[in-house]
Amino acid sequence: MFDERPATDAPDESGLPEAPQEALLDAYSRAVAGVADSVGPAVVRVQSGPPGRRGGLGSGVVIAGDGLVLTNSHVVAGARRVRVGLAEGGDSEAEVLGDDPATDLALLRVALPRGTSAASLGDSKRLQRGHLVVAIGNPLGFESTITAGIVSALGRSLRSQSGHLIDDVIQTDVALNPGNSGGALVAASGQVVGINTAMIAGAQGLAFAVSSNTARFVIGEFIAHGRVRRAHLGIAAQTVPLPRRVARLIQAGAHAVRIGELQPGGAAERAGLRQGDLLVALDGVTIAGADDLLRLLGADRIGRPVEVSLLREGRLMTRTVTAQERTQPA
Repeated sequence: MFDERPATDAPDESGLPEAPQEALLDAYSRAVAGVADSVGPAVVRVQSGPPGRRGGLGSGVVIAGDGLVLTNSHVVAGARRVRVGLAEGGDSEAEVLGDDPATDLALLRVALPRGTSAASLGDSKRLQRGHLVVAIGNPLGFESTITAGIVSALGRSLRSQSGHLIDDVIQTDVALNPGNSGGALVAASGQVVGINTAMIAGAQGLAFAVSSNTARFVIGEFIAHGRVRRAHLGIAAQTVPLPRRVARLIQAGAHAVRIGELQPGGAAERAGLRQGDLLVALDGVTIAGADDLLRLLGADRIGRPVEVSLLREGRLMTRTVTAQERTQPA
């Protein structure tokens, strides 16, 4: 007998039946649309200078209903007060509570209308390469624009406009343009996992965001002290996976921090650390990524010797490094 299945179930050129393909497309569309609906109203316009001023126009994310807005340091551009425009209309002046060029993050406080949407910061450690992410911002002044893509790499280091190397940066292929800076990078769950910070001009499919875990640490410092005072080893830190067998053998975590670059004359170079070393613990505390290292190197370790456990050419060793205070470049 002839096969009387509906023609819509016949495979197309991809080899997949048409109906399952439509289901996949619908699931993708629903995920992106859901993120846009839930987080889009919490993304605002931030302006620190007149239109056209470099670094003066970008985006921000409302992270608390009482008026806290997270954005990029280079969007604030050194100003103490900026203008914030809400997605649903209205424009207000905001105070800059904290500005940290070393992570390209800034925190604002602005009076918000009752019921203004706020986004939730997620755990960026749960991200994996290939995960769907959505960017929401105001590229080239076009407000409430969304673009979608995937996480293409994790644990990158990126040099900020201030000259600092930002650690634990998320790399995506999401389309970003000037004005997206400071906007939300959102996972399919609807949680903000990064703050979009940069693109590489002339490149295709390369965009970067500061991880939400780094942002959590910086926000805490802003609220407690008004600034981020931290120790620094003088390295560019990159989060890399550890082979499971090695991790079990040395009782380390699933990830370590690779030294991608050494600051000439810095604390790490003086202590004999080398490019390519894998840092697995600091003063006996396991380092599971660059955000862990950032958190551990707090103000209490400035000028103090710290014991770093590292892997070099398959050997576990320790080195003592006297951490320095991280300062802004002149």
